[in-house]
Parts: sequence; structure tokens; C-alpha cells
Amino acid sequence: MALGLCAWLTAGAQSAVFNSALQAQTQINREAQQSQANINRLSDETDELLAEYRRVVVETESLRTYNAQVERLVASQREELEAMQRNLVELENTNRGIIPLIIEMVDMLEQVVKADVPFRQQERLDRVNRLRAILDRSDVTTSEKYRQVMEAYQIEMEYGRSVEAYEGLLPGTDRNVDFLRVGRTLLIWQSRDGREQGWFNPTTRQWEPLDSGYRSAIRDGLRIARNQAAPDLVILPVPAPVRP
Repeated sequence: MALGLCAWLTAGAQSAVFNSALQAQTQINREAQQSQANINRLSDETDELLAEYRRVVVETESLRTYNAQVERLVASQREELEAMQRNLVELENTNRGIIPLIIEMVDMLEQVVKADVPFRQQERLDRVNRLRAILDRSDVTTSEKYRQVMEAYQIEMEYGRSVEAYEGLLPGTDRNVDFLRVGRTLLIWQSRDGREQGWFNPTTRQWEPLDSGYRSAIRDGLRIARNQAAPDLVILPVPAPVRP
């Protein structure tokens, strides 16, 4: 009976040891799982930190490249600004030289118009006055002023190479007549009914009547100038050259 009790006690002790060992192993497993979870968490955090580090490195490199580009851009803009300032100084010096020249050219143009055969004289003088008006305008650049003056000179030059017919008032009268201009050399007029004609004599600088023998020639010249007839030879009173 005593032996049986001892055996039972031994079996009970073994069961207790086994249970204790099982609990210990369970605890170890649990702690191992917790440790693995911690390791996994730390690994994830490490991966995130590594990814963040790499992103920061890339961003830092990008910012370094951008800053270098901005520095080059600023340096380039500084050079352009300095060049512009130099150009402004040079432009100011150029303006000081060219403005008097433009004024002189306008004055000369007015003298040419007044001394020339008086075709479209008021129109040409108005052009001169418009040029004078823009000379005092600060909103018109020097280059634009020069361009307009040169354009006016070009128009005057074209007059010397062209033939023109136009209507207008005969100076000193209120009569509307037809004018025939041949270059800058000859200016003839004829009444609208074709019965009277005259010319501007550049020697006397007077309007003088013309013989009726020129009537047909003047009429033909007007038609040719208006492209109403084919070019042909017409006999007109071209003034003789003035000897110095």
C-alpha cells in the first residue's frame, strides 16, 4: 500500500514537472513570438527609415543640383543686367548724337518741300509737321523717330521716279483742277472741262498759262498717269536746265 502511494506520488511529481516544463516552453514560445514580432516591427521600421533616408538623399541631391542651376541663372541674369546697363549708357550717348541729326534731317526735309515744285505741298508739309510732333514725344523711341524720318525721305525720293495725276485746288484760286506731275521736274494743270491749262514755271516760281496746243498732250498725259491709256510719247513743256 505504501509502495503504491509512493508510485502515485512519483507519477504526480512527474506530471507536475511536465506541466511546469510545458508552461515554461509555452512561455518561451510566447516570448519568442513576441520577440519575432518585435524583430519584424523593427525590421519594418528599419526599412522605412532606410527608404526615408534614401528619399532624403535623393531630394538633397536634387536640391543641390537645383541650387547650382539657380546660382548659374542668377549669375547669368546679373551679367545680362550689367550688359543692359552698359547698353543703356551707350544708347544714351548714341541718342545724344542722333537726335540732333534727326532734327536737322526734318529741317532739311521742310526746306526741300518748300523749295521744290509745289505738288501736294500741303500734304508734304503736314508730313513734316507730324515728324516734328513725334520728336518731342518721350513714348516714341529714337529708333522709331529715325525710321519715320527715313520713310518720309523715301517717299520724297519716289516722287522723282514717278508720274502722277491727281485732283486739287489751283493755288491762289478756289478752282478744282487736274494736276499732272512728271517726276520732280514738271507740274501741269488742266481745268476739268479741258479748256484751260497751265504749269508751274520753276524758273520764275509762278503759275503760268499754257497754249491750247498742249491741250491734247496734257489730256493724254493725265490718262496715261491714271492707267487709262497705254504709255506713249507726249510733248510737254519741260523746263530747260538752269545754269549755275
